[in-house]
Amino acid sequence: MTLFEEEVEDEDKDKWIMWFDGASNALGHRVGAVLVSPDEQYIPFMTRLGFQCTNNIAEYEACTHGIQVAIDFKVKLLKVYGDSALVIHQLKGEWETRDHKLVPYQAYIRKLIEFFDDISFHYIPREENQMVDAFATLASMFQLSPHGDLPYIEFRCPGKPAHCCLIEEEKDGKPWYFDIKRYIEDK
Repeated sequence: MTLFEEEVEDEDKDKWIMWFDGASNALGHRVGAVLVSPDEQYIPFMTRLGFQCTNNIAEYEACTHGIQVAIDFKVKLLKVYGDSALVIHQLKGEWETRDHKLVPYQAYIRKLIEFFDDISFHYIPREENQMVDAFATLASMFQLSPHGDLPYIEFRCPGKPAHCCLIEEEKDGKPWYFDIKRYIEDK
């Protein structure tokens, strides 16, 4: 082992790792992720999405949910791995986000990144991401109501996209529709 390899290992020894995968197909829309602590404790979770979405949106949902779980665990150093080249390269700023449906996800994840001292995104081939792919597939095998979580394995069925948390309350204290209503009334 070279001195450089030892330095890299020392640098990463306190980092958590998160793998994610999402899928949207005839079986449904689902995501899976695994959070791995520095002492190699594996925390898997999967979610069945309760709304229609594309495969790219499912990948962003998976990444978002994984990052949210890392925040819940108060993780400060995180390496994120996913097999979606689109999501990884867009989050790294290497590719432009053109699809208007993906822009809010990218904006929301940018807000979540502020919770970390260090976070990095890494692309891995699909064959290296089989464990979380299996969790996403497992999520599609259970029929749940929108509020039905299983007690031992956390299954969720959110009814809205994760980036909706980015919407902020009006600063004037009036409801979101106030200006629209006033415009219609006053022409």
